[in-house]
Amino acid sequence: MLIRRALPADADAFAALAERLWRATYTGLIPAPDLEQHLAEAFGPAQQAAELADPACSTLLLEGGGNLLGYALLHAHCPVPGTLPAPFTKPLEVVRFYLDPTVHGTGAARELMEAALAEAAAAGHDGVWLQAWEQNPRALRFYAKLGFTPAGATIFTVGSQVYHDLVLAHGLELPFD
Repeated sequence: MLIRRALPADADAFAALAERLWRATYTGLIPAPDLEQHLAEAFGPAQQAAELADPACSTLLLEGGGNLLGYALLHAHCPVPGTLPAPFTKPLEVVRFYLDPTVHGTGAARELMEAALAEAAAAGHDGVWLQAWEQNPRALRFYAKLGFTPAGATIFTVGSQVYHDLVLAHGLELPFD
């Protein structure tokens, strides 16, 4: 498998991947009308092209066998003040982190997250944060295994539904477990 930075020319393929993985993750967990509304608003070639063009964002793509199998969307900004522990002064958010179910359990997720953390450190960030749905124990176990710790809570709205997310943080000076 190969991890590489997404390019503007990847917008269409990235949009298809992002929508497919989000749909696969949340179908049956989010009411269909809310799911479709969110997919229409958050994914699509125009939205992904805008993210790829945003200098505050970077996207890492996971490829295998000529197919896109996952991605990490990174964004340089801080959450709500006071959400992250001191001394984070320049954190990077992992906005989205999704992998195709066919690569779950292969170590690909760890490799992709390690690449995201390395990119954050190389860009001068002192920490990484992300939101994870409190009802996703598999993701929460994965993030804890890599050294992410609880740093707060927030909400994530999809259509008419409000979901509770945990805010998790990782200090880049910390070694992996």
